[in-house]
Amino acid sequence: QVQLVESGGGLVQAGDSLRLSCIASGRAFSTYVMGWFRQAPGKEREFVARINTNGLVTAYADSAKGRFTISRDNAKNTIYLQMNSLKPEDTAVYYCASLGPLYWGQGTHVTVSS
Repeated sequence: QVQLVESGGGLVQAGDSLRLSCIASGRAFSTYVMGWFRQAPGKEREFVARINTNGLVTAYADSAKGRFTISRDNAKNTIYLQMNSLKPEDTAVYYCASLGPLYWGQGTHVTVSS
């Protein structure tokens, strides 16, 4: 069982930045591919970014490319999502997840006002 706890969400204005964090329990964190997903009101959950076990390989949704950066610190059992140039359409609940095995955090709210 892996527990994931996100933090760092909040209310910001368009163009601002936020950094989300997700800390994981357990000793096997460094063996998990990790990812960030988001779910906007009335929409399905969607992929945002993922990172491989050593942090050297990342992938992004088109909506995140060039603005968001995923990273991890295996010594701290933590992944991050640096979000720059935020837009109102980035408003969503952001979830971190381990992608193998699959576990989800409880989510952190991000609201971007125009």
